[in-house]
Amino acid sequence: MKVDKFDRAILAVLQQDARASLQDISARVGLSTTPCWNRIKRMEHDGTIQGYTVRIDPAALGFTETVIVHVTLESHNDETLYEFGKALEEIPEVLEAYLVSGDYDYYIRIAVRDTRDYERLLRERLYRIPGIRHSKSSFILRRLKESPLPLAEDAAPPATKRRPVKRR
Repeated sequence: MKVDKFDRAILAVLQQDARASLQDISARVGLSTTPCWNRIKRMEHDGTIQGYTVRIDPAALGFTETVIVHVTLESHNDETLYEFGKALEEIPEVLEAYLVSGDYDYYIRIAVRDTRDYERLLRERLYRIPGIRHSKSSFILRRLKESPLPLAEDAAPPATKRRPVKRR
């Protein structure tokens, strides 16, 4: 699927405010509502837009700590990787998990209420997953940056670009 400058402009608006009205999106990207709607629907259908969500402050729900866990597995065969990923999906506190290159096999971001809650999670859930050889945990002290995809710079709405008028 090819994403053009109008699509990028639409994505930039939605990334900034997923609740923006179709009229607002259309006005900001320089398209009428019908082509704008058709582009949004196409991007939803082809998976460019994967969904709409709400950002929630974890602390407001009692999840005051975030932990990055680095995990090394004993084996790297397809079955072990599959089973490990499947087990992580069953743990609600696991927010993100990445299979990575380097010294560790996985980086896992976990939300917990406090250090005791993390200890419980390790004992009851994470360390019961077969195949873990080694893990290292790092508590996040402060988030320094969280950014959406860099669409805005190269997604300037085409309607704002004017061609010079030829004078006779």
